Amino acid sequence: MKLFSNEIVFRGHPDKVCDQISDAILDECLKQDKYSRVAVETMGGKGKVFVTGEITTNAILDIEKIVKCTLNEVGYDSSKYEVVDNIGKQSSDIALGVDTGGAGDQGMMFGYACNDTEELLPTAQVILQKLSKNYDVLTRMNNNFLPDGKAQITGYYNDDFKLVRIKTFTISYQNKEIEREYTDRILKNIAINICNEYGIEVEEFLINPTGKFLIGGFDGDAGLTGRKIVVDTYHSFANVGGGAFSGKDPTKVDRSAAYKARQIAKRYLSEFNLKWCEVQLSYAIGVAEPLAVYIDSDKGNISPTKKLYEECKPLNIINDLNLRQPIYKDTAKYGHFGNKKFSWEM
Repeated sequence: MKLFSNEIVFRGHPDKVCDQISDAILDECLKQDKYSRVAVETMGGKGKVFVTGEITTNAILDIEKIVKCTLNEVGYDSSKYEVVDNIGKQSSDIALGVDTGGAGDQGMMFGYACNDTEELLPTAQVILQKLSKNYDVLTRMNNNFLPDGKAQITGYYNDDFKLVRIKTFTISYQNKEIEREYTDRILKNIAINICNEYGIEVEEFLINPTGKFLIGGFDGDAGLTGRKIVVDTYHSFANVGGGAFSGKDPTKVDRSAAYKARQIAKRYLSEFNLKWCEVQLSYAIGVAEPLAVYIDSDKGNISPTKKLYEECKPLNIINDLNLRQPIYKDTAKYGHFGNKKFSWEM
């Protein structure tokens, strides 16, 4: 048996809040102008939210309103935050290549799928995603639960790298520190019920192991867009490209090509009857055709076709997955993969 760990952060974690703000701004741009070019970064901490980056759009934006609406939706009091708008326009040098259909950046992107769950994701990842969604509901039903938090599974894995049992389920959640035994039990029972869906037993829970978690959010920590790229993708069960997703319009292959790579991995999993499949796409900025398509699996490497290279050109990805839609804030809440309402997951 091998021990392996994976992690998720809840929707109210400072980094995830910044992701949601950046994607809320992107969504508003796309609602008004589907050809908007957006690359927005958000940083929050100690009563301030600072938004910067580049936007080229015909949309009329009220950045402060978007930021504060998002804070309120997550469960924070937006009246306590000053919003600093430092957004400029996209570099004309970058626009030269993107305007003709080239990639909006250089880099490599990964997609992954496995046959562990209905979502074609690792069991431990799905368990944590479900816990995160349930925790978000809890914060609205019981005001003793506050928005910030994270969870981690350390599990035993067999030779096929399938989760057999959980050694330690760690949950750190912000709360009012009232009736802790009661609130801990609620959260523990939710986690146990989710694990039972997959026939997974938990040996040990560590809940708020420091003993107290009252101060959280931007009061307890700074947040930054794109700082949770492993949580956003495959929880370290697969390789991760260097670029974050949130705040970027689909001409940025950091985002769109990662979604396409996931779709391809799922498709090949079925076509070749695989246990797992990982796809790497790589691009040069301003160039449409991928530099390389690499496909690995439990049955070895699979040679990409010429048609696959054509499919992976940025404009073809955008059209195929219908990515010029205001869908992105939802991706920033619980993870970009596994939700069937996203086009790359259908």
